[in-house]
Amino acid sequence: MCGIVGIVSHEPVNQQVYDALLLLQHRGQDSTGIATAEGPTFHMTKAKGQVREAFRTRDMRSLVGNVGLGHVRYVTKGDAANEQEAQPFYVNAPYGIILVHNGNLTNTRELAKDLFHVDRRHVNSTSDTEMLLNVLANELQGQISGMELDPDQIFTAVSQVHERVEGSYAAIAMIAGHGLLAFRDPYGIRPLVLGRRQAGMVGDDWIVASESLVLEAAGYEVVRDIAPGEAVFITPDGELHSRQCARSPRLVPCSFEYVYLARPDSIMNGISVYDARLRLGNRLADTITRHMPLGDVDVVMPIPDSSRPAAMQVAQKLGIEYREGFYKNRYVGRTFIMPGQSQRKKSVRQKLNAMGSEFKGKNILIVDDSIVRGTTSKEIVEMARAAGANKVTFTSAAPPVRHPHVYGINMPTRAELIAHDRKIPEIGAVLNADHMIFQEVSDMRDAIVEGSDVTDLEMSCFTGDYVTGTVTPEYLEWIERTQLS
Repeated sequence: MCGIVGIVSHEPVNQQVYDALLLLQHRGQDSTGIATAEGPTFHMTKAKGQVREAFRTRDMRSLVGNVGLGHVRYVTKGDAANEQEAQPFYVNAPYGIILVHNGNLTNTRELAKDLFHVDRRHVNSTSDTEMLLNVLANELQGQISGMELDPDQIFTAVSQVHERVEGSYAAIAMIAGHGLLAFRDPYGIRPLVLGRRQAGMVGDDWIVASESLVLEAAGYEVVRDIAPGEAVFITPDGELHSRQCARSPRLVPCSFEYVYLARPDSIMNGISVYDARLRLGNRLADTITRHMPLGDVDVVMPIPDSSRPAAMQVAQKLGIEYREGFYKNRYVGRTFIMPGQSQRKKSVRQKLNAMGSEFKGKNILIVDDSIVRGTTSKEIVEMARAAGANKVTFTSAAPPVRHPHVYGINMPTRAELIAHDRKIPEIGAVLNADHMIFQEVSDMRDAIVEGSDVTDLEMSCFTGDYVTGTVTPEYLEWIERTQLS
């Protein structure tokens, strides 16, 4: 999971891209990068760390141009410690292309061989984004017959990218001197939203970003989501072209976006993240009612921030008081997306503190958005007991995460998942909770898609069913052996 944005404007875009990345910071805190195009000339700055600490005034002054893109990185593929793997990536032919990518490619072994032995292209990192860029560049090179480059050639190249590449990818690229290209994998696993803003007599400004809140904050009108398999090309003067480039596209967005990853004030694939989380709370309340007596629950508490909507609905539906007993330090990053288990564990108590007055002598029902490794959850139960809680019931608005996620979320190994090969009471015992309750898979799916045109979700980490159909047990074993981050 990363955050990406691309802008074509009639005024300088450096500050616009910077502001957009601040709003996408929740999607990645490891590194960040911005690139702009000044006619045929690219300018690029990237560094480790968060947006506010990565860019200096001199960097922003050097990012000249009216076309630009940006990226915030959360490592899911490659080397987390390698600053050179921060995005964007650049290749100098054809024309010069800079690309950012959100997602994970699942056929990198095959692509690495083909890029070297067939395409004769050198990939200088372990990043699958650099592979995606080189595949696009190679296919685009094959379409060029003269000096000119037209949208038909670009869209044909994207069609061939879809034929070669497997996995999840929402990508934005700048082609030097020509414009901005955005495209999405044939399943639409990772999000990408298109927006437009009137720029007076000179035409329209355009934006593509991971989440709709970026568009709204900058005064853009949300036009629509980029469709699965679709490519959109925008010229520097604001002329938009689009085409469906996949043979059999089918919208199957990632369920984890709605459970945890996205900001609640975003709308993706026609689904409000906030409303989806409220509905998850309603369904979870029904499950709690079926599995435990409610008479000995005094208060319902969320783990801030992403579980608040669900916890509020649980409390309302069960008729139990809603209280906030955990105080969050907002200057510590999201522990789930920190690289390394030791860093995650250390950061839990830096991020959260239990207020004793809310816990002492009470039976607490805790609602979290999900439980992945169990690191945070176990620490939270210990904190609640240390603060004086009598009993601790731990509930999750998502089902147990029992399988690796290979489409852009950093949970690649089964051994690190607390729910793998464990029954729910066993998970509760590991967490030292008195009761342990999870959302049902069918309830999660129905809660998210309710009222939308979406009919299916990518839920592989909960079910073990991988939507692309190309993820084998051998591949999962290889990922576990080789994952660097």
